[in-house]
Amino acid sequence: MAGNSFLNYNGKIYRSDKLLISPDNRSFRYGDGFFETMKIVNGKIALSNYHFERLFASLELLQFDKPGYLTAEYLLNQVTELAAKNYHNKSGRIRLTIFRGNGGLYDAENHFPNWLIQTWQLNPQVNVFNENGLVIDIFKDAKKTGDNYSHVKSNNYLCYVMAALWAKKHHLNDALVLNSYNRIADATIANVFIVKDGAVKTPALNEGCVSGVMRRHLLKCMREENIPVEETQIETRDVLDASELFLTNGVYGIKWVHSCGQYHYTNQSAERLYKQFVEPLAGL
Repeated sequence: MAGNSFLNYNGKIYRSDKLLISPDNRSFRYGDGFFETMKIVNGKIALSNYHFERLFASLELLQFDKPGYLTAEYLLNQVTELAAKNYHNKSGRIRLTIFRGNGGLYDAENHFPNWLIQTWQLNPQVNVFNENGLVIDIFKDAKKTGDNYSHVKSNNYLCYVMAALWAKKHHLNDALVLNSYNRIADATIANVFIVKDGAVKTPALNEGCVSGVMRRHLLKCMREENIPVEETQIETRDVLDASELFLTNGVYGIKWVHSCGQYHYTNQSAERLYKQFVEPLAGL
């Protein structure tokens, strides 16, 4: 099957072209909700525990009323069944979107967590460390706020949308997004890591970055292996002075960056981390 033919809306299966969302929907109006992007390999979700821990933490933080039946096991079954129905369960990308229903800003009809699950086929190349490094630059026209909600994968994605449009316009593979202090927060769909002064460094969560599952996985693995790693503040100068720069997310794992603006990087550490900690996830 070339594309996804079905989706799951609140536990029911519909054709993917079915119109389901009202114009009064609060996620459409205000970005009131969040999402998880997951990778399925041979019928299993990579880093499943991290995804569902983050999902339920976001559900609580954003003040949804969770029904008793809405458990990680329940949603996992919904996801895997849809992926199988769409023939995407061997290698696929899953998007699980959670959103509040209809209502104005002050008068939501209720706080039930509606959900929408979609699946897509993944190119096998996503499981291979990128031979050609990414070409990126720093986007300066929007700033990511660092607050109690900035680590959530919010449906209010405007900052990243504009950064992605800017990157495409300038023929770049991605763009780094700054926080309100002009330090690095993350990239449009990924967390940012640099290698500098013998250590791997990534922006701390209070710097405004999304709490990525691959970020969490790599931090845990590196600490267990006593690889020097820091969650810290990263100035733009730190990126430009780094020996390596790489991006991480739950679908492709690690992608190394060849250049950011006029600055160039190597990939020894990124490739080693990929082989040691990401490649094993490709054969679940």
